[in-house]
Amino acid sequence: MSDRRADQSLDHGFAKLLPAVRTIAREAGQVILRYYTDTVTAHVKSDGSPVTAADHAAEAVILPALHHLTPDIPVISEEQHAAGKSPPGDHGIYWLVDPLDGTRSFVEHTGEFTVNIGLVKDGVPVLGVMYLPVDGDLYAAAGPGTAVHCVQGRGDVPISARMVPPDGLVVLSSRRHGDRERLDRFLEGKLVKEHRHSSSALKFCLIARGEVDVYPRFGPTCEWDTAAGHAILLAAGGSIETPDGKPLGYGKPDFLNGEFIAYGRR
Repeated sequence: MSDRRADQSLDHGFAKLLPAVRTIAREAGQVILRYYTDTVTAHVKSDGSPVTAADHAAEAVILPALHHLTPDIPVISEEQHAAGKSPPGDHGIYWLVDPLDGTRSFVEHTGEFTVNIGLVKDGVPVLGVMYLPVDGDLYAAAGPGTAVHCVQGRGDVPISARMVPPDGLVVLSSRRHGDRERLDRFLEGKLVKEHRHSSSALKFCLIARGEVDVYPRFGPTCEWDTAAGHAILLAAGGSIETPDGKPLGYGKPDFLNGEFIAYGRR
């Protein structure tokens, strides 16, 4: 792995970290694909979610690379946290890593899984990289107006969330974690053009690309599930709010999110 050590002053924003983080995400994605075979075996963790050897292998790529890049910034990663190995204490700035988001989709070979790396400062996601190993797409951002979608072989294309079109909302919901009754209550009185379904944190990027207008999430998630996509969506002009209209914040006890709504431009 090439030398990715960054200037630690961080006085000039976080964009300078993006090239290295993009490389780290891609390298983790290539490791994941080595396990993407017909005989993927998943184990069930204590919280009921699945984990595979690919999750651990990707994490083993990402963690040392981030520690090398920013030695003074702690890293909170899903599998390390599940093993009780997260760094102790309150952190004003920290990395949040989901080495393989959408493990069920990985096991089922749908292609809808991602590598998520986010950086949080003072409770706000300030940098995000999301990589889709199967098709090679990558999303990245580090501040307002910086969101890009990199299609393999074509380079970066700036992306931006949209205002709701006059013909109605395009609503996105999870393939696996839907609450139809809650969703119907949320959409009551709103003009809806279309419902779509997706897996993994890719949902945030579909809003950031201006293809979807809203993603209500009424079930539990963890901060590493949302941080990278949240940073990309914020940079694209969107937002994520709690049901009472407050911004979704980070640094919560045990890194657990409550319910939230992801929006495009409003």
